Amino acid sequence: MLTRRHFLGASLAMTAYAGGSMVPAWAQNAPSLGTPTLPSPGWRRTKVGDAEVIALIDGIARRPLGEEFVKNAPLAEVRALLASQNLPTDYIDVPFTPFLIVAGGRKILLDTGLGEFGGPTTGKLLEHLHAAGVQPSEIDTVLISHYHGDHINGLRNKAGDYVFAKAKVMVPTTEHAFWMDDARMAAAPQGMKGAFENVRRTFASMPQGMLVPFEPGAEMAPGIQSIAAYGHTPGHTLFHLQSAGQHFHYVADLTNVPALFARNPDWAVTFDMDAEAARKVRREMLARTVTSQSLVGGFHFPFPALGRMVAAGQGYAFEPLKV
Repeated sequence: MLTRRHFLGASLAMTAYAGGSMVPAWAQNAPSLGTPTLPSPGWRRTKVGDAEVIALIDGIARRPLGEEFVKNAPLAEVRALLASQNLPTDYIDVPFTPFLIVAGGRKILLDTGLGEFGGPTTGKLLEHLHAAGVQPSEIDTVLISHYHGDHINGLRNKAGDYVFAKAKVMVPTTEHAFWMDDARMAAAPQGMKGAFENVRRTFASMPQGMLVPFEPGAEMAPGIQSIAAYGHTPGHTLFHLQSAGQHFHYVADLTNVPALFARNPDWAVTFDMDAEAARKVRREMLARTVTSQSLVGGFHFPFPALGRMVAAGQGYAFEPLKV
């Protein structure tokens, strides 16, 4: 059960929702830190058995690296780990990468990015989907990992139209129940109320036949199974594709910055609503991907956001596919 302590712990990360903004704090650029460079092309295709997985970057936001980002480690230690990997130490670049699975005549999108609600370096999903040869009308299913704005805002545009109008939108029952609960919304700190409002803007009027809740562990399509990974949010969910003996794990926000939170799985990012649960499932799932020799896709991983996890020290390192 998510307690008031967890609400308060998450409210800092949600503050940018206040005042009606649809864009969470971690999805906004800090102009003083320069502009992140978007990859070109912004999509990458690979095979998993008989299926195809396509990474489609929606954009990148650049945020300052402050004391609050890693809640249980000194900033100097965080900066030292970044420096050891030849990464900047005064800011964090946060990519947003949905994935498309093409299998058995199906086109299944995993999360949707920021849509029209982000800054100029985001909202590129449809552009890259077109570049990969796929139209929004061809998407038959959208799988949602959790209800943070950078994962759901691409479902509807500013006019309120459904971007993937022919798709079933499949959502975790636990996640949906939490964010659609009026009592929880009323009890939430002011900084989180905008997140609840954003969920209602996205889902409250969605036709019943379009919105399809699913239970933990459910099969989403042949060869694709959901995995409960609660902690980042109350119903945070991962997806596992198995095809012809090969595996792909979409790990969503299991680790927001792999250079930090895969290397140190016990570190807690400011966005995790239940840090203890998130740490436990992070270790379990990262170990599972290594054991199964799975291809991994992470929503906030550096492009192409596809690669392998390997054991490194007390944690794991992400080895991206070569672009």
